[in-house]
Amino acid sequence: MSAFPDILLLRPFWLIAVIGVMALAIMFRIRRSRTGDWEKMIDPHLMAAMARLGRVDIPKARGIGQAPFWAAGLICLAMTGPAMRSSDAQVFRNLGGVVFVMDVSTSMTTDKAWQHVVTIARATLSRLGSKPASLIVFAGDSYTASAFSTDRVHLGQTIALLDAETVPDKGSRPALALRQAATMLDDAQIIAGDVVLITDGGGLGPQALEAAKAIAELGGRLSVIQARTQKSTDDPDAGPALQALTKTGNGQLYTMQQTDAVMRDVGRSDDVRLERSDYRLLFWADYGRYLLVLALLPVAALFRRRAI
Repeated sequence: MSAFPDILLLRPFWLIAVIGVMALAIMFRIRRSRTGDWEKMIDPHLMAAMARLGRVDIPKARGIGQAPFWAAGLICLAMTGPAMRSSDAQVFRNLGGVVFVMDVSTSMTTDKAWQHVVTIARATLSRLGSKPASLIVFAGDSYTASAFSTDRVHLGQTIALLDAETVPDKGSRPALALRQAATMLDDAQIIAGDVVLITDGGGLGPQALEAAKAIAELGGRLSVIQARTQKSTDDPDAGPALQALTKTGNGQLYTMQQTDAVMRDVGRSDDVRLERSDYRLLFWADYGRYLLVLALLPVAALFRRRAI
C-alpha cells in the first residue's frame, strides 16, 4: 500500500489503529466541551452568568487534554512503517545469484552470430553488481565451467575462450544443463536465483520443461536469450518451444537485440521476489522510528507543572 509514489507502508494494517485513536480523540473533545447535564437544565444566559461568578467549572486546556491522543496517534502511525526505497540495498550471496547456461554445440559456435553471443554474455555479467555468478556449458553433455563467484574478470575470460572444442560430446541436450543449474541453485541455497540460458533452441523437449519447472519451484527464474543462428532460422518450432520454456520457468525470452533489457532485468538488486518476502527490508528504509521521536513531544506536555 502506498501513500505517495515513493513511500510504502510496510505494515498498513496499523492504519486501523490510527483511525481508532482519531475517533476516541473526537469523542473525548466533544465530552470535554460540555458541562454535563447542566446545559440541558439551565438557560444559556444563566449558565454564562454562573460561569462569570465561578459557580460552574468550564473545561480548560483542551489542547493539553488531547496530548495522549496525539502521542498514541503518532505511535500507531510509526507502526505502519512508512518507508522509502533504499539506494544502497545490499545483495548477499544466498539471496541472489545468476547461473549462465551457454549452448556451445556446433550449431552455435560455428555460426557467425557466436561472437555476438559472447559479447552479450560478458555484458550481462558486468551488470550483476555484487551478485555471484556461475557458468554451465553444454552440447551433448553439460559441465560446470565455473562455480559461484564474484570474480567477473576470470568468468568473463572463461566465456571469451568458449568454442566448438569446449565440450567434446556432440549434440545439444539443454535439459541436462538446466537440471544441473537447478541443483547448483539448491546447493548454494539461493533464494531468488536467475538462470540465463543462451541457445538457438536446439534439443528442447519435455525434459527441458521439467527442468525449468524445477528451477521455478526453487524460487528461481529461467530466462532465455535466443541466438539467431542458421539452425534457429531453419527451425520454425524453436521460437514457440523457447516461449513455453520461459513460461514454465517464470522468466522471459529475449532476442540478441535486447541486450539492454537483459542487463537491466538480470542485474537488478531490488528483486520483487525478495521484496515480497521478509527480505524486503533490505530494499526499503523504515522511517517510522522518527515518528516515535515526535510522539515524545505530546508525552512531555503531560509532565508540565500545574499552577497552584
